[in-house]
Amino acid sequence: MANFSLSLLSLLLLLPLSAYSELQPYVVYLGEHSGEKTVQEIHDTHHSFLLSVKETEEVAQASLIYSYKKSINGLAALLTPEEAAKLSEMEGVVSVFPSQAKKWYVQTTRSWDFLGIKDRRDGESNYERGGLMHEAKYGQDVIVGLLDSGIWPESTSFSDEGMGPIPKSWKGICQAGDAFNSSHCNRKLIGARYYLKGYEAYYDAPLNTSTDYRSPRDKDGHGSHTSSIVGGRVVEGVSALGGFAQGTASGGAPLARLAMYKVCWPVPGRDPSEGNICMDTDMLAAIDDAIGDGVDVLSISIGTFSPVNYTDDGIAIGALHAVKRNIVVACSAGNNGPGPGTLSNIAPWIITVGASSIDRVFPSPVVLGNSLTVQGQSVAPYMLDDKMYPLVYAGDAVVPGVNNSVADQCLPGSLSPEKVKGKIVLCLRRLGTRVGKGLEVRRAGGAAIFLGNSRLNGNELPIDSYFLPGTAVAFEDATNILSYINSTKNPTAKVVPGMTVINVKPAPSMASFSSRGPNVIEPNILKPDITAPGINILASWSEKSSPTKLLSDHRRVKYNFDSGTSMSCPHVAGIAALLKAIHPSWSSAAIRSAIMTTARTRNNMGMPLTDATGDTANPFSYGSGHLDPTNVADPGLVYDASYTDYLLFLCGSSGLKGLDSSFKCPKKSPSASNLNYPSLSISKLNGTMTVKRTVTNVGDGESVYLVTIRPPAGVSVKIAPRVLNFSRVGEKKSFTITVKAKKDSQVDWRGTEEKFAFGSYTWTDGIHHVRSPMAVSLA
Repeated sequence: MANFSLSLLSLLLLLPLSAYSELQPYVVYLGEHSGEKTVQEIHDTHHSFLLSVKETEEVAQASLIYSYKKSINGLAALLTPEEAAKLSEMEGVVSVFPSQAKKWYVQTTRSWDFLGIKDRRDGESNYERGGLMHEAKYGQDVIVGLLDSGIWPESTSFSDEGMGPIPKSWKGICQAGDAFNSSHCNRKLIGARYYLKGYEAYYDAPLNTSTDYRSPRDKDGHGSHTSSIVGGRVVEGVSALGGFAQGTASGGAPLARLAMYKVCWPVPGRDPSEGNICMDTDMLAAIDDAIGDGVDVLSISIGTFSPVNYTDDGIAIGALHAVKRNIVVACSAGNNGPGPGTLSNIAPWIITVGASSIDRVFPSPVVLGNSLTVQGQSVAPYMLDDKMYPLVYAGDAVVPGVNNSVADQCLPGSLSPEKVKGKIVLCLRRLGTRVGKGLEVRRAGGAAIFLGNSRLNGNELPIDSYFLPGTAVAFEDATNILSYINSTKNPTAKVVPGMTVINVKPAPSMASFSSRGPNVIEPNILKPDITAPGINILASWSEKSSPTKLLSDHRRVKYNFDSGTSMSCPHVAGIAALLKAIHPSWSSAAIRSAIMTTARTRNNMGMPLTDATGDTANPFSYGSGHLDPTNVADPGLVYDASYTDYLLFLCGSSGLKGLDSSFKCPKKSPSASNLNYPSLSISKLNGTMTVKRTVTNVGDGESVYLVTIRPPAGVSVKIAPRVLNFSRVGEKKSFTITVKAKKDSQVDWRGTEEKFAFGSYTWTDGIHHVRSPMAVSLA
């Protein structure tokens, strides 16, 4: 902290007054370290770049925030836009971009059971025969790094009881700080670091230590939650506040080792419930350290507010360096859905994860005064007396002067105590936080809250631990309640206390908040890649954070519900850890391929996956499908890709320049659609296009695969050859896919937005089914 303050102060004293307001943190990305220079030589090189745009050596030194010295070659510094532009033109500089403020996506006693992983005993003497976890030895000695808000080390989920020595491959540290020292790491939580320089430079102020710990300790809850989803130990008798969802909590790889890289911090002046912020500068430093520390998998539940070019995206740059070293990187797709083109983390070397539901609900019906019963869900730990209460619509109970367009939103200070006291209040979702609406009803003296979905939220019901009795209802049910209120002078209602129900059908369905494709940076790569459980997930929590994260909420819990693609991402990272344990020689691309091609596109009733409104979903919401660990360790065939393949992809991708300054693009770069990806996307097809794919046999030595095709509407698809004969494991076979627009197509491709149609092709030997989705639009 002292070093940052003195450095910034020195810089400000050395600069003219006109430069103060122009300074902001930038990343200067230089590509890959050659391995020939010492750490001091690297630092001197970075300093020389700054010296070329700064007036004095003192100013150059004071402006440096980070010097990335391990795998990532680059620096972070306080620059003016003019200085950044000058640096971007220099030889050896790949890209220069302002450090973006990114955030995580917030919105497990059941999710792993729902995915079909029931063998969760993590003691050596309790191993059961068969099952993915048993085969992977529960992820033993695989190291998973997480970029997040820190970790609560005392949680039982992070106990190291019965675990063996730390793997010799581990080179990381346990960084001490506020309320955190080296003893907080153990044989489970083997490493912890924190990164603040970029955050403090962005806000030009030190961290307010009353809002967070200046250490790897988690004050928010998010980092502990994601960590326990990936690799939390088996913990019996876990439940949320009020006793909901009681059962056994476990991560996907309960014997995997965890390393926390704390890069996310509170937004100054905002309530913690609004989420934290994470800076590119800090994340690049964290990924650089994680690579050097020896992690096998990275789980990053962080994303952008809007899609970003790969060359201007710290996560994409860092992930490419990680993948070069065969580290699997899983990232959240984002919580900006259901609109099209809202995805984050769309680089093809990243596993991009959407969010969907599980088969557990918490029914809490609403009984109206006209005897109509409306279904709802709730985990509110408080109950009303079993009697009818007056019912009021929030739009009819606001204080004078509230804007009519937000009158029904129950925003802070909007409700009139005279109109609300002792009544149940119907509030609607759109603006503000869900728990904040309950807080407003309580402030105004309301007895309970009915929280109604907007049309976009449909039937999806994230649940909250309100400060008062209440339940959440779907859009149509909220409409029915409002119709009843408007039909009588004295509307009344009561709410039945919530309970836990599992094995619900149909499930899963896509979360309305989950960001959708197409990939607006490179529409010839289909994203997201996969969807996984991300609604109402119960996992470990910080004991310094309340269930709602509101400052006014003084309740404390050890386990808590949370929803978002932040929760779905570590589910995929957990499966990746198990695959790393079973197939240590597989590349990160092979692991991604196995996860994608074994996914399922139907729910537990055998029907196509739907979205929150009940409409049929498509690959722009779920990618290849819903995560299905059943066959993931034995996918039959995999689509592999190397670091060089990704650089060639960048050469041919929408004019993007490469991310490795030492790599020279060929004169004729391949189309982005030609990347050996487990899915296929062709944007603005004009006539006919042929792409190539190569599969590697990882199943039976001698096998014969035949292809079946379900072409997208409006195009014909031919695959040659249609039969692949393999004689050994590890053998590769290539095939071509020719896609042709039909002249007599009845598909309506008109409109201002690009219209895609979807299909698939599947290779099968009678045992393995290797499915790849297709998305095609016409020019």
